[in-house]
Amino acid sequence: MAILGSLIKGAIQLKETFNTEKDHWKEQQEVLQYLLNTAKNTAFGQHYKFESILDSGDPSRVFSEKIPYFNYEKINEEWWSKLHDSHENVTWPDRPSYFALSSGTTGKNSKRIPVTDEMIGAIREAGLKQVFALSNFDLPADFFEKEIMMLGSSTDLEEKSNHKEGEISGISAGNIPFWFRSYYKPGEEIANIDDWDQRVALIAEKAADWDIGALSGIPSWIELMLQKVIEYHNLKNIHEIWPNLMVYTSGGVAFGPYEKSFNALMGHPITIIDTYLASEGFIACQTRPETKAMQLITDNGIFFEFVPFKPEYIQEDGSLNYNAPALTLNEVQLDQDYVLVISTVSGAWRYLIGDTIKFTDIEKAEIEITGRTKFFLNTVGSQLSVNKMDDAMGFLEETYATKIPEYTICAKRCKDGEFYHCWYLGSQMENPDVDALSKSLDGFLKEVNKNYRVARSKSLKGVKVKVVDTKVFYDWNGKNKKKGGQVKMERVMNKEKFSEWEKFVQSSVSKEN
Repeated sequence: MAILGSLIKGAIQLKETFNTEKDHWKEQQEVLQYLLNTAKNTAFGQHYKFESILDSGDPSRVFSEKIPYFNYEKINEEWWSKLHDSHENVTWPDRPSYFALSSGTTGKNSKRIPVTDEMIGAIREAGLKQVFALSNFDLPADFFEKEIMMLGSSTDLEEKSNHKEGEISGISAGNIPFWFRSYYKPGEEIANIDDWDQRVALIAEKAADWDIGALSGIPSWIELMLQKVIEYHNLKNIHEIWPNLMVYTSGGVAFGPYEKSFNALMGHPITIIDTYLASEGFIACQTRPETKAMQLITDNGIFFEFVPFKPEYIQEDGSLNYNAPALTLNEVQLDQDYVLVISTVSGAWRYLIGDTIKFTDIEKAEIEITGRTKFFLNTVGSQLSVNKMDDAMGFLEETYATKIPEYTICAKRCKDGEFYHCWYLGSQMENPDVDALSKSLDGFLKEVNKNYRVARSKSLKGVKVKVVDTKVFYDWNGKNKKKGGQVKMERVMNKEKFSEWEKFVQSSVSKEN
């Protein structure tokens, strides 16, 4: 009998027994009060008169009226850049202990996002909330004695004069609680290796020494790691070496496009639990098995606002118009896409992280990620969002009995002077019929998106599809950014980036031939 596992599971269940239904809006009001009060004497707080917002009687309304929206470029230029010149008390008291490096899905230069000690604590607390929520998933007691493979960026952070820098997954892994270290794999020594290929090669080599019960990481990189383990040990599936693998905690991107290719690596189905950990903080996690939605973490250092995701509010670069209306948690509606805006204990204020979400249950504060503001394709009025693109990939996978974990698209004017949606699909299809794929894709999008259907009758001439090996997408990420960690593929590219992409694809294909 798994005595330790039974004790841990019992403690988790006892914790959940004492948890009452949460008042998420009340928690959010308390978080905003704390943020404003703590930062009122910072340069930012003095500039925007936080004291008067606190005294207004309606802090959330006045907060949204007095403080503009910030994307990374704006807040970094006006405020965070001062932190790199040894200033203190800029947007949060004192100085951050870390900076999270994140190129996200656009740009070659990493963003440097402050991560304070309070944010580290908030991320740790959010992780514990997710652990406690495992009691809802009916896992056996011995699961709680198994090891957890956390595959992120390197924990070997770069030392600066008064802080450390690295990706948020590496920062988080370097700050795991002491009691968790015996469960954590691949362990500190391997996690410290900066070269992703070398790190994964060592994981594959040592895989047989571990009894992995859970995986955690971005789907694309977890898949590649599993493939390396399977290949190294000449296995049919990952359960031949990790028979007790029961849970995968996904994060960073929507799991849907990877579901089919991920499941193909399994010997039997496992529990998939979604999380939402961004460089700016731990935003949400799935807390119950009957839904794929995630619950916003409303009591832990992040205040949320929601801007209706409508073309009139979004600028071409994905930022918000200054007069775009912001709603609070008590004002949102179901099944409406919103741009997520956050204020945090790391000194981010009314900050756009670039994601869009929708609510599936307002009382429980449960959401789904629906896309990226920069991945909203509206060049010729098609108003095509990433969730519709993901749905289209699922349709093609089912129709053609294949796997398409990666894709990218550009609205491009071709040689005939007409606009086309040019798609590249990452798949292992042999001799794909690209004309049939184009027609199927076009037909599906016409059916599910009215604006796309209208655009196809006017300015959008058609669809062009090319199929390349999925490895090309991973190599592109490795060339432009860095393998592993928070790196994600651009789902929508502008014409300049798409031109670079096409040259890279041609070069990759030429090398193979």
